Order: sequence, then C-alpha cells, then structure tokens
Amino acid sequence: MNILVVRTDKLGDFVTALPTMYVLKNHNPQNRIIACVAPMNKGLAEACDFIDEVIVDDGSSIWKFIKKLKEAKINASITLFSNTRVAVAQFLARIPKRIAPATKIAQIFYTKRVLQRRSEVKMAEFEYNLQLTKSLFSDISLEYKKPLLKFDDAKNINYVFCANHDIEKEIVAFHVGFGGSSDANWTLDEYEILIREVLKQNKYQVVMTFGPDEKELYENMQNRFFGENVIFYLSLEGLVYFAKLVSSFKLFISTSTGTYHIASLVGTPTMTFFADSLFASSKRWKSVGDESLQKHYMIPSDKEKREELFEKVKRELLA
Repeated sequence: MNILVVRTDKLGDFVTALPTMYVLKNHNPQNRIIACVAPMNKGLAEACDFIDEVIVDDGSSIWKFIKKLKEAKINASITLFSNTRVAVAQFLARIPKRIAPATKIAQIFYTKRVLQRRSEVKMAEFEYNLQLTKSLFSDISLEYKKPLLKFDDAKNINYVFCANHDIEKEIVAFHVGFGGSSDANWTLDEYEILIREVLKQNKYQVVMTFGPDEKELYENMQNRFFGENVIFYLSLEGLVYFAKLVSSFKLFISTSTGTYHIASLVGTPTMTFFADSLFASSKRWKSVGDESLQKHYMIPSDKEKREELFEKVKRELLA
C-alpha cells in the first residue's frame, strides 16, 4: 500500500510526525511511506530509512502539488495537521482513503474524520499523531524504536568538529534562540548566568548553536563571551548535519523549539524550558525520544516563581 503522511508545518511539528511514519512502515514493510513536508524538512525526511519517498509542498501552484500526488499513486493518506490547501489537493488528486483530525472546515474533504480534541491535551502531539494510524490499521502497534534516527557517520562528524575547535571534553550545548510554538524562554542575561555556571565547573566544553537566520544573536553572544572558552556554531550545513553533530553531545539545553526535538530524536539528553500553560506545556510538546533523557521545566509568568525556578535550574544544571 502507498501511504501518504502529511505534516507540512515547522521543524518540531514534523519531528512529531516521524513515529507515525515509522509504525506504518513497521506494521508492514511492503507499505510504501510517502512523506509530504515543508521544504525545510526535506533533507531530514530523506535521511529516515522508514520513509520511501518525499513530496515537498512549497506553497506554489496547487496544480503542480496535485500532479505530484497523482504521480505517487497513493492508496491512503493520513494528514496529521490539515489546512484547506492540503485537503483540497488530496481530494482533487482522488486519493481513495483520506484520514485527518475532525477540525476546521477542511475536514469536509476527507473520507475519514477522527475526533481528537487536541486542545484538551490528553496526550502529547506525537501520540495524537500515532492514534490516527488506528483508523487505517486497527491492529497496528504504536511502539517505535528510540532513538528513532541514527547515523553511521555521526562519530566522524563529531571527530572533525572537535578537531577543528580543539575540543577534548564532552560537549554541553546551549541553543538560546527560539521560534515555532515555543512561548517561553530565559532572557539572554539569564542564559549567560547558566552558561557561566557550566564554565565554572571546567568539566565540559560549552558549545552555543544558532540557526541560519540567527546571525545577529550569534554575534551578540560572541560579544558576551569574547575571549572565553565557548564555541559558537552557526548552522549553515542543513538539518541532517546538525542532527548528526548534536547526536554526540552530552546535553542539549534550550527552550521548546525545533532543535530540541532534533536533539531528542537522535537520542541526546535534553534540558528544556516550556511555557506554564497547557497549550505550550511539556505534556503537549514533549519530544519523541526516550522520556528518561528529557528534563522539562515550565517557566511561570509570575516574577517571584520565575526566579525560584531559575535558581532550581542553576542547582540542577549538570548536578
């Protein structure tokens, strides 16, 4: 069976779709898994051995998009997060069985609409995604391997990175930027304090990572730590290289943004900060990796409680 799985939004959202694709492939290795993704996630999707084909929706002509869907000869689709564009395109491509959550007007274009009420956050986003596969195969196992993504050449990537930067210690990484659905983060001043806590121990190498669109932030933090033993990495080699690199880190510290999901996906321990609301909480946005390797902190809006949590994070940092 040719099965289309649609998740065309941001990086973290796409990572939450990967267990769904894995279990569909694992249920029957003869299933051909076709991932429909946003352009930025193409390389990462192609790196997954449980994905057979990648269709990119770049938001241009819907007719070109429909043509791609027709050429894939899809038997069934599971749309994990729908919008009118992807719903109409699948309808016009005449995909026989089209499954999606029963939300928004777009649901009228699907043959099977599943009521989930994700806003109630009874489970994590990736778990809601997994549940949709039951509408296609009632006996499917929702278990998946962890880490979900491994790379044979990750050690070589780490070796070259460490050699180029004279790194001889285990790496603790900080990613201070954020985007996507992340609603809370520490200030740069607070992150500076946390980083200095690690530097004080003189046990680990601190690496700060930045996305390709965070050059200004990259330069700001360089100025803050000028002349100190901090490595600054501006990610320009793409998501797959970043995933390989971060898979060798001792710890990845960030807010709940796409890079956190990448780190957890490849099995790196994480320390992650979430907003103190159900919608943006760790209950909803915990990542797909081993939960025992994830430390979650909810940053409150109340100033006094925020300060108390910050002191707790300082104490627990690499404790």
